[in-house]
Amino acid sequence: MGGAASGLLLEFLSSEGLKFSLSVRYSGRFKPYNANVRKSGSHLEFNLSREWKSVSDEIVLGLLQSLAARILRAGFKTANMDIYNNFVRSLHLSYPKAATDPCLAESFRRVNSKYFDGLLEITNFAWHSSLRRLASYDYQTDTISVSGVFRGMDELIDYLIYHELLHKKLKYHNAGGRSIHHSAIFRQMERKFENQELIERQISRMIRNQKFKY
Repeated sequence: MGGAASGLLLEFLSSEGLKFSLSVRYSGRFKPYNANVRKSGSHLEFNLSREWKSVSDEIVLGLLQSLAARILRAGFKTANMDIYNNFVRSLHLSYPKAATDPCLAESFRRVNSKYFDGLLEITNFAWHSSLRRLASYDYQTDTISVSGVFRGMDELIDYLIYHELLHKKLKYHNAGGRSIHHSAIFRQMERKFENQELIERQISRMIRNQKFKY
């Protein structure tokens, strides 16, 4: 599966008045279900993780259309793009829960109980060593990662876990060819965290001192 998607994309781009050649390559260098695209003149080079080889053509076509829309700054929206986004939003349900950390898992239990009525399913957890990223949620692998600089700072860890769990709960939506991850509803729910403003000020000081990217 996935082999016919490139031909379908060429037909689609042509119907939009966009004349491009393209190539699709699968690589083991990516995390599961990741992908990117590069533009060189009138050529688009798509690089996909190997997992996409076993995914249906209609979903892969939606992925390729989404990447093309982003790099070409085109506003088209298709049914296949919706199918692809629904697929990505559902990946966390089937992805194995093998990566864990006692500290982050305990933070998850506190946050899940207090703010989500214990209804969110367990997530993969990991520390990372980057000083440019506080925390992140990977939709493809259902993994929350937190910068190791926060070790021992339970209140800040809980807030970061809460922020990333909001991504897991609310997912994202697409508008104008862009994926919107921090919607008005997201920001409204984010403010429900206890002492949110105080914690944000603490994090802001850390960002200034450590040059984090949030």
